[in-house]
Amino acid sequence: MAAGGTAVPCGAQPGSGASQRRGMRKDGAGDPFWPRPTCRVWMVMLLLGTCLLYCARVTVPICAVALSAHFGWDKKQSGVVLSSFFWGYCLTQIIGGHISDQIGGEKVLLLSASAWGFLTVITPLLTHISSAHLVFMTCSRFLMGLLQGVYFPSLASLLSQRVRESERAFTYSTVGTGSQFGTLVIGGAGSLLLDWYGWESVFYFSGLLTLLWVYCTCKYLLTEKELTIPMEYLTRGLSMSKQSKVPWKQLFTKAPIWAVIIAQLSTSSTFFTLLSWLPTFFKETFPESKGWVFNVVPWLVAIPTSLFSGFLSDHLINQGYKTITVRKFMQVIGSGVSSVFALCLGQTSSFCKAIVFASASVGLQTFNHSGISVNVQDLAPSCAGLLFGVGNTGGALLGKAPSFSSPLRAGRMRPRSLCVSLSSPCAQESSACTWLAT
Repeated sequence: MAAGGTAVPCGAQPGSGASQRRGMRKDGAGDPFWPRPTCRVWMVMLLLGTCLLYCARVTVPICAVALSAHFGWDKKQSGVVLSSFFWGYCLTQIIGGHISDQIGGEKVLLLSASAWGFLTVITPLLTHISSAHLVFMTCSRFLMGLLQGVYFPSLASLLSQRVRESERAFTYSTVGTGSQFGTLVIGGAGSLLLDWYGWESVFYFSGLLTLLWVYCTCKYLLTEKELTIPMEYLTRGLSMSKQSKVPWKQLFTKAPIWAVIIAQLSTSSTFFTLLSWLPTFFKETFPESKGWVFNVVPWLVAIPTSLFSGFLSDHLINQGYKTITVRKFMQVIGSGVSSVFALCLGQTSSFCKAIVFASASVGLQTFNHSGISVNVQDLAPSCAGLLFGVGNTGGALLGKAPSFSSPLRAGRMRPRSLCVSLSSPCAQESSACTWLAT
């Protein structure tokens, strides 16, 4: 493990939902992990779920220009709507992870997906009822952030309890590519729908597909018993009573826990820097460049690199290398080597080199999926969702923190806040690729 070689207990009590799942498989055997065929089916479904998560997340950024024209918003108002997502996204990471650890990540994941899918579908309908469009859309984006904030912590909790250590990296890396797939799918299909049928069709497309995914997952992968949430489990998940609370003092005095949190914060910082500034950097540094090149190529590169990193990580572990060594190796590439290319990006005056550096940096960052992202599952499987939520909350805060100058090329770009930069013409032109978040 990147942060240490000993699992840290999180105080799951005997009889709790989490402990029962770790001691019992669906077929009643003692192995808590999915059989390989089942794991592969879940991996594909979770990949689709992550894809649809991002499809729903970037509906407003894709339609930002059309919405501004339709409702008469200026850039500042559009920026408020766009940035409101992160305010909600920050608030449910920890509680979502904690509840997932108690009652099961699949339940929290499917409940939240149902809610954000329904919200996405009814958004165009409600805008025709209410006259306060700016307030409604801002609240809608805030609520979308609340609902989607639980997704990745619940995913971490689910995989830590159901996927073997030697298969976690490839599984998580594959599921993680859904972010790139979703961005590209909604960027392509959403743009066509926007031109052909108007902005409402983008919301209907994304929301209905999400609800269909939830229905198929519930019908074909879960039994009726697994879909039931006993009231005592839900109460235990929400409760911080003496019998069920996480031993915070014991947990946060462990050096490996702080190593995981700091590594995740550092990783998020680099990711959000590239995410927020790449479109503006290319547009202002290379004004004649084609937007589709710098908005698509780096994210296309990230898909095969993510799959390769997961395969390589699990292969090395199965070959006998220590898990701690493999996780450290992946994290060095994901954080260290990718940051070197990010620094080179700010120093080049060649468009071709800039594309290579940006693609290498974004692509190599996916090695974090096989490093810190699964390390938290190795380190504390019984509360992986909670710990992932702690680190991801910090990353989301970095995502909405104001930036007053470009980290990529100081002096070459105008000072602006993150939300203003996201509502600028060049950011709107880049559509979905400007609004990724993990």
